[in-house]
Amino acid sequence: MKVLLAVDGSSYTKKMLAYLAAHDMYSAKNEYTAFTAQLVLPTQARSALGKELVAKYYEDEGLRVMNPVKKFLERHKIVPQCIWKTGKPGELISKIATEGKYDLIVMGSHGHGALINLMVGSVATEVLASCKTPVLIVR
Repeated sequence: MKVLLAVDGSSYTKKMLAYLAAHDMYSAKNEYTAFTAQLVLPTQARSALGKELVAKYYEDEGLRVMNPVKKFLERHKIVPQCIWKTGKPGELISKIATEGKYDLIVMGSHGHGALINLMVGSVATEVLASCKTPVLIVR
């Protein structure tokens, strides 16, 4: 089974990883990909910083999120593929899951509730609405 782990480096990511471990959901038979999305810096900031610094910033942020996730998974005998991209998280998660033909998306959720989601949106809600891949949301 191909499993896409949508991570953001928050405590909700840690909770999701711990849930999978506690429920013995890691298997060497599965293929795991950890994915994180970073919002694109504003145009003025990108212009002021220049291409090299912006690229370095995105790489540093990707590694900041991925390194602890990778270490955690490796302790459970899982060697994940790690991917990070810039853009809207919900759109990117759905796109990667569809294009990569993943069998399952696993992600943590902040669990704000329906009212907050209506006002500010939710990555989990967007993934559920735009993706045909099954999604396991851990709160």
